[in-house]
Amino acid sequence: MIIGTPKEIKNHEYRVGLTPESASELVAHGHQVLVETDAGRGIGALDEAYVAAGATIVGTAEEIFEKCEMVVKVKEPQAVERAMLREGQILYTYLHLAPDPEQTKDLIKSKAVCIAYETVTDNMGGLPLLKPMSQVAGRMSVQAGAAALEKAHGGRGVLLGGVPGVAPGKVVVIGGGVVGFNAAQMAIGLHADVTILDRNPNTLEKLENHFESSAKVIYSTKAALENLVKEADLVIGAVLIPGAAAPKLVTREMLGTMQDGAVIVDVAIDQGGCFETSKATTHADPTYVVDGVVHYCVANMPGGVARTSTYALNNVTLPLAVEIANKGWKDALKADPHLANGLNVWNGQITCEPVARDLGLDYVPVEDALNS
Repeated sequence: MIIGTPKEIKNHEYRVGLTPESASELVAHGHQVLVETDAGRGIGALDEAYVAAGATIVGTAEEIFEKCEMVVKVKEPQAVERAMLREGQILYTYLHLAPDPEQTKDLIKSKAVCIAYETVTDNMGGLPLLKPMSQVAGRMSVQAGAAALEKAHGGRGVLLGGVPGVAPGKVVVIGGGVVGFNAAQMAIGLHADVTILDRNPNTLEKLENHFESSAKVIYSTKAALENLVKEADLVIGAVLIPGAAAPKLVTREMLGTMQDGAVIVDVAIDQGGCFETSKATTHADPTYVVDGVVHYCVANMPGGVARTSTYALNNVTLPLAVEIANKGWKDALKADPHLANGLNVWNGQITCEPVARDLGLDYVPVEDALNS
């Protein structure tokens, strides 16, 4: 199979779909790998490294999309990239379609085979291709929030860890999954006053057992959330419903009760965000203020630590890329029902039920695509 990786073009996105090591692995399996020139420069992987790995460097993204049977990316294809997709071509990347009707419409029109990292599952009910980026984003959320709390950045002027004689900052983490767990770890490491909200009894027990007295673990209700955000210095949105748009848990009314200069970091922004006032921002212009509250809603947070993120991502995406390349997408998905859960768009139809439901579109079961 001919497999290609274009240079990412989303604002301040420095990750790359395939590292030189990943390219080498695919070549070792007998596949041809094309890489757009400078695609890996953002992680310090120069074209020479790809050539040494057996890949071929091409000059433009147009060549990648024209020649390749499978395109491996990191972020969702931008409009100019979507226009280059063709019928039957495999797109293997993050998509986050539920809050993005324009992208969904273009992918339907392309009739490409679109496999989304974020809906691939595993035997334990987890999301293994999303997990490493959730770990990165959870940890970054505290770094970003701490910086935004500085007075020069519009925040309250609070040091999360406090100092002797001065109380630490109050951090509220909404959601105790991978993002929330990692955010809490980082905030606790800074000696902040941390509260984690979740509704899953098993998650609550796991968090309580792990953090013990280092964090307060609370069952999430509307009343609990309302009370906690009033006093919070930093609120981190870490809510995820796989494939679906994130619920708007913090309303504009709640926002109005927060302290001036408090900060919210919406890690759920890829799925539309869990704050009513959230809108996607970029690393170039990461924050804005609503009702005196600083909002950090960067939609590709892990792109800010591109090298760490790329290698963590390739560790989990490469084995499945090899399977798709070796067997063809249909046989690979038939052999692995967890990979099959990643199929979001096929032949101009939506094959991910949460996406279809949230966008009001017709849903076609994955089985129909595999048995066609």
